[in-house]
Amino acid sequence: MQLDRRSFIGLAGAFGLGAAVGVPSTLAATSGFAAMAGGSSVPFYGKYQAGITTPMQDRLYFAAFNVETEDTAQLKRVLKEWTLAAERMSRGTDAGPIGAASGMPEAPPDDTGEALDLPAARVTMTIGFGPSIFDSRFGFASRKPAGFEKLPTFARDELESEQQNADLMIQVCADDDQVAFHAIRNLIRIAKGTISPVWLQSGFSGAAKASASRHTPRNLFGFKDGTANLNVDDFTETQMHLWVDRGWMTNGTYMAVRNFRFDIETWDRSSLVEQEQVFGRTKGAGAPLSGGSEFSQPDFKAKNARGELAIAEDSHMALAHPSKHGGAKILRRAFNYSNGTDRVARIDAGLLFISYQKDLEKQFVPIQRALANNDQMNEYVTVIGSSTYACPPGLAPGEFWGHQLFA
Repeated sequence: MQLDRRSFIGLAGAFGLGAAVGVPSTLAATSGFAAMAGGSSVPFYGKYQAGITTPMQDRLYFAAFNVETEDTAQLKRVLKEWTLAAERMSRGTDAGPIGAASGMPEAPPDDTGEALDLPAARVTMTIGFGPSIFDSRFGFASRKPAGFEKLPTFARDELESEQQNADLMIQVCADDDQVAFHAIRNLIRIAKGTISPVWLQSGFSGAAKASASRHTPRNLFGFKDGTANLNVDDFTETQMHLWVDRGWMTNGTYMAVRNFRFDIETWDRSSLVEQEQVFGRTKGAGAPLSGGSEFSQPDFKAKNARGELAIAEDSHMALAHPSKHGGAKILRRAFNYSNGTDRVARIDAGLLFISYQKDLEKQFVPIQRALANNDQMNEYVTVIGSSTYACPPGLAPGEFWGHQLFA
């Protein structure tokens, strides 16, 4: 196998990434993960889009876009150019065939150059299409998946207009922030004048480092995040809960995005016992308050020394647990974020909650409705963004993002 320049550079530091075992879901170290880490690149083509079940990377750039043209041919051209650029960048090469430092001196380069000399850093680019893309502009109405609609407005939502549904989204993940930024920057550059970003959020997870040390990453409240996630190595689970099995969306999935801004200052003044009651888990080990270790099954009937339920019925874990929703599971791929401070000097930070599921109405909506109505955590979070996207299956060489819509 021939390695490109940046993949070769990434070999030396990448062999250790696949060493962890026994961690949940997207953090699980599989033989596939070890192979991907060895070349510091994730295959772009395949049955499924990369960036969904790919072991989580450390960095995120999430961008929502609206299409500015009503010219179907122009939209198709940009999607083709995006696909070629994404495939190149996934291998650690420049976004365009000329590159950042070659070509005519009088012309702009077709790559911005900030990722020169950097390894591919397991960069993935995942695309999804919002409900609005299936309107009358491009003739896609007949391709709209059955039942695919905007998420309902949930209790206590305080949504900001730019963080609601857009025509499409791109999720870029990588283990290097500069590599991830390079990818989203070049995709925005290529689409200028045709597809414009309406919202961009960066994030971080510490996932790769946590995986290497067998630890579940933590959110900004200090609690482990993703202990009871869907097991992406279990074929039965993914076919039941993740991958769509009908129409052009077969082997695709549906994304839900919720932006939770944390009231960090209030949380930091809360007692440890209160914080643990909110989550239903211990802060240190992440064990259910009913006892055991992090991965022990919670006992929702267990009592504490005061004769009360050890895990409160309105705790976050109790309300979200699959046993309360007919066994429904979702694949969480959430990233922390920090945007500095707001106008009154409070920390502007939170969680960009991203999940993938086979059926939004049967899986995500009931869970989110239960949390929105009753979760103790609502005292400490404000939902300012909410949207959903249909993420098509993966591509074969010669195909392009969204080609199914033009069929």
